[in-house]
Amino acid sequence: MKQTNVKPADGRLGILVVGNGAVATTFMTGVLMARRGLTKPVGSMTQYDKIRIGKGDDKKYLSYSEVVPLAKLDDIVFGTWDVYPQNSYQAAMYAEVLKEKDINPVKDELEKIVPMKAAFDKNYAKRLDGDNVKQCATRWEMVEELRKDIRDFKEKNGCSRVVVLWAASTEIYVPIYEPVHYTLAALEQAMKDDDREHIAPSMCYAYAALTEGAPFIMGAPNTTVDIPAMWELAEKTKLPIAGKDFKTGQTLVKSGFAPIIGTRCLGLNGWFSTNILGNRDGLVLDEPANFRTKEVSKLSTLETILKPEAQPDLYGHGNDEDTQYYHKVRINYYPPRNDNKEGWDNIDIFGWMGYPMQIKINFLCRDSILAAPLCLDLCLLSDLAARAGRYGTQRFLSFFLKSPQHDYTRGEEPVNHLYQQYTMLKNAIREMGGYEADEEID
Repeated sequence: MKQTNVKPADGRLGILVVGNGAVATTFMTGVLMARRGLTKPVGSMTQYDKIRIGKGDDKKYLSYSEVVPLAKLDDIVFGTWDVYPQNSYQAAMYAEVLKEKDINPVKDELEKIVPMKAAFDKNYAKRLDGDNVKQCATRWEMVEELRKDIRDFKEKNGCSRVVVLWAASTEIYVPIYEPVHYTLAALEQAMKDDDREHIAPSMCYAYAALTEGAPFIMGAPNTTVDIPAMWELAEKTKLPIAGKDFKTGQTLVKSGFAPIIGTRCLGLNGWFSTNILGNRDGLVLDEPANFRTKEVSKLSTLETILKPEAQPDLYGHGNDEDTQYYHKVRINYYPPRNDNKEGWDNIDIFGWMGYPMQIKINFLCRDSILAAPLCLDLCLLSDLAARAGRYGTQRFLSFFLKSPQHDYTRGEEPVNHLYQQYTMLKNAIREMGGYEADEEID
């Protein structure tokens, strides 16, 4: 490893997960099993991917941990918050993502992970009805209790560092409201005034994490750290933030396949995406107000890759306004499928002289199996970024996220093109490892 200014990954890394459901328990079980040598962390970039360092005769391909000092799986300690009181072993069994034989070897460790009471507001997730919740008079009180949870966890488990990861349900859609969300002072005042309309519980978790020295990662499409007030807090605390929404199934396909259409200069008339899933996420998203949050995140991917204004002949038609292609996203709650989500994409394209063609993609994916390695990578890389002195929005983590954070107040567009995101990821790791960033995004 080259000499870098990144602090070493000494001591234990606490990973505090908001939510103890299918994604969280699959993530935790997999890490615990992998470090006992009982499974392989397949799908994790930090554990498997290699980056080219140098060029020509000096070229070599190194794993991330050979380029930068990453925390080791053995040093991770898990904690969680959830509205249901069941420990992580009980929750993993209930989720029915993993087989019993893949959970039981680490039963003893999972049973010790007992969720702390959640900061919860039923108005933000009407389909959830747990009783393991904090009784807080105000949003500010929520923040104070969460801060104490983080301090107590860190002390009890002897952690030198903590990362907080949201792997809980999608909240109802919270439109960005300038008088509350644009400055830190206004956000804090709204929390103290108990403004429940503009302050989501997830914002309380993010605020608590950052004020307790922990990077925060938003794994759902919630309005949380993608507001100027949180950017201000991240600057003030000198901590990384990342979000939003894990890029697992259909959007991963979209961000990888749309560049094929764009690179080949084919035209697009429409892209229809629909999903069925039956886990707790599906139940929550069956509520229209919660689906709206997810819809905004899923719709944004395509429009930043195939831009009608850049190529009007290819993408500038198709709907009633005759301005661009038609793009529709649907999610349907279907309990028999549980965590085994199915995504269908119908893509209407056209080619030479306008002749139409179709592409059909049917992805029978396992939601939590795809999300778990993202959780690991986002936590390890956010911890790395913090030790490297990087703070604010970590755009290099866009590769893992469905609706990457960006500064919309300055007209910035998110990068959704998967291969451009991958270049950003590799260059950031090269730089933190003391090497030159040597790939460009055209």
